[in-house]
Order: sequence, then C-alpha cells, then structure tokens
Amino acid sequence: MKTFAEIDLIKPVQRALADEKYETPTPIQAQTIPAALDGKDVLGCAQTGTGKTAAFALPILNQLGKQNKKALRNRPQVLVLAPTRELAIQIGDSFTVYGKHLTLKQALVYGGVSQYNQVRSLNRGAHILVATPGRLLDLMNQGHIELDQLEMFVLDEADRMLDMGFLPDLKRIISKLPEKRQSLFFSATISPKIVELTQSLLRNPVSVNVTPEKTSVEKIEQRVVYVERGNKQPMLEQILGTDGVDRVIVFTKTKRGANQVAEKLQRGGIASTAIHGNKSQAARQRALDAFRRNKVKVLVATDVAARGIDIDDITHVVNFDLPIEPENYVHRIGRTGRANAEGTALSFCAGDERRELRAIERLIGQKLDIDQDLSDPNSTERNPPASQGRRRGGGGFRGKPSGGKFNPRKPFRKSGDNSSEGGRPSKRRKPARKDTKRSPKVKQST
Repeated sequence: MKTFAEIDLIKPVQRALADEKYETPTPIQAQTIPAALDGKDVLGCAQTGTGKTAAFALPILNQLGKQNKKALRNRPQVLVLAPTRELAIQIGDSFTVYGKHLTLKQALVYGGVSQYNQVRSLNRGAHILVATPGRLLDLMNQGHIELDQLEMFVLDEADRMLDMGFLPDLKRIISKLPEKRQSLFFSATISPKIVELTQSLLRNPVSVNVTPEKTSVEKIEQRVVYVERGNKQPMLEQILGTDGVDRVIVFTKTKRGANQVAEKLQRGGIASTAIHGNKSQAARQRALDAFRRNKVKVLVATDVAARGIDIDDITHVVNFDLPIEPENYVHRIGRTGRANAEGTALSFCAGDERRELRAIERLIGQKLDIDQDLSDPNSTERNPPASQGRRRGGGGFRGKPSGGKFNPRKPFRKSGDNSSEGGRPSKRRKPARKDTKRSPKVKQST
C-alpha cells in the first residue's frame, strides 16, 4: 500500500485526508489500517510521532461512518485510553481533523478540571470517548459511563501508563469491557508486564513493529534557550527583531496559545498570523498564502495544523512550547533548512519543560546546544563546571549561561540594538493559562 487512495476508506474520511494533503501513509499506518479495517486486533510497537494516531483513528471513523448510528446516552461505541490529559486532547484533535466530514460526536474525559462539562457531553451521547484512566474510573463509579455497548477499544502508550502506575486502573477498566470487541494496543516497548496485559486484552492480534525516526536534519542549527514562561513572549519579540530572522514558524502547544502569541506580535508591530484546528480550512489557507507571499513574517501554528506545510526559505523555527511528544520536535524543525538551505531551530525551555527537553535529546541522540547569549542564568539546571567544555552532539556544557545579546545564528548581526540589558527581556509577564478547552469540528456534545 503506497497511498491512502488504495485503502478502502469511506469518502468523508478520504476527503478529510485530501484536505490535509495526506497522500502517503507512514509505515505503521500502512501495516495497521488494513488489519484494523478487517476487524482484527492489533499489537503495535511504535513510539509517538510515527503516525499511530491516524493508524487507529482512521479505521474507527471509517467503521462509525459506515454504521451511522445515533450516539447513545452515556454509552460510547469507542473508547481510547491515553496516559495524560495532553495526549488525550491531541488524540481528540486528530479525530476532529479526520472526522470533520462526518456527523459524529466525541467526548473527552480527563482529570485536573471540573467534570461538569464532561458529564454533560456523555449525557448527550458520544460515539467516541477519549479518556485518561483515573477520571474514566471516577465517572464509571458515579454511573456516568457504561461500556456495555463498546465495539472498539484503543490503549495508547501502554508502557507509559505502566510507568505512571496505572496498571491497577487498566485492569479494572479492561474487566468492564464487553467480551465481543476489537482492541488496538500500542506501546513503545514490550516488557513482560506489557505482554501480560496484552494476553488479557488481545485475541490473535496482528503484530506491527515500527522503528521510530531518530535523526534530525543535519543542516539545521539547533539550540535551546532557557527562559521562564512569563518571559517567552518578550524573548520571541526580541528574536524576531534581529537581522537574518526573515521568515519564521513559531510552534505552540495549544490553539489558544497560538492565538495569544500571534495577537501579541501583531500588537507589537510584527506581522503575524495563526493556524490551528479551530480555524476553517479556508481561513488556514488564507493564512498560509499570506505567509507564503511574505505578507506576514511569522506563522504561529500548532502541530496538527502545521502538517502538510511545504514552504521554502523558512529561516527559523521557534518552539515557543516544547512538544509533548518528542518526535514532533523532528517534524517541527524540518520546516526550515529545506532545498539545501541552512536553518535555525530555537527551543524555549521553561522550568516545567525539562522532561520534554530530555525526551527530545534522547530521541535525537544528542544534547542541544544552550544559547549562552540568551538563556536566563537563573532558569537553567545545567550548570556543570566550565572546564568540562561543550562538544557538539554530546558532552558537557560551559557552565551557566551569562546572558548576553542574542545572536540567532552566529554570523548574524543585531540590528538597531536598543537593549541595555544584554538582549534579555527584563520585564516579567504573567504566564499564560494552560489551555484545556477544545472546540472540535467533529460535533462535540456540551
């Protein structure tokens, strides 16, 4: 299977793929989708960033679209379990993108927020339920969720769930699943505990093993900037005012964050536009055309919305927020350094993003260079003795960043440098609230 057109998917799903300019399936999609469409259980060994969300979302949407059943109150047909709220939201966004031409309803259930709206969504009926284990069990115990009508079950990032101590919760949830169902199971590693779990969940599964992408683009200069969350916006504005920073894509973690960053840049006199899943296809296309024609300097995007962007001469990629899934880092920075051109990728790292940074460095097999000129010396945790030095691609670091004038790529010169504070923003701003709300195009009961 070389193209999505060769897969027996219903027309609304094919239209959504065409809208996103998805033509060629990834290896895990090519191996998983046909088996899932045939109703077989799947055991997938694959990390995030390999395209596995589409590998299970497309068969699910295809099956539900064919059935065209009415959503039942508190009784989903599909349950997708994810270890974290952030991943659950991303999975929900993917269902929104791929299912936008279908009249399906979905609900998201996760902790850390009030359950009120989640219960309302369930009461009004949802075909697809994306959930984290803890909140799911809470609502099941309260009688808000029954799994007796479940047809398809997806367990995503099983190894991560076990690492987080969810095994007892998983066993309780699995015990409530109907005997007759299709199960899709994904894990980055297959440990003895994972094997034990699959034996209780899967029946004669098709095994899929995909090696993750581990290399980044050689021509891209990659640096990390240690900066507290409240200083990210002024830091970004300073970078954008530097010579040689001509065409920039800024990545944020949430749709609200993308809007906020773009609006603040506009107010600061920097021509910017945002694209994300809440914008219509026409609005996203207008934004891309404006960016492609140099009518705006900065495109602020989320990971899902940025897929399929193919624009040359992007000089810089800025990770305003580090991606939750480390493989997305490789996809993000690949937007620059195209057509034999050089590029620069700068990643902002706040104190609560250290885990994401370490995951990225493990994936690409090297430590990212610290931008010593720009990083806040009070925010970095990497302060080994200066005698250790720093070798590209690994090794030690040169002690604390001292904080000087920002140099986005060393040959560049600072234009009109009015900064008397070494180029670092001195005014602290309140950090933006985390975005936990969603407004998907797949009809979401509220």
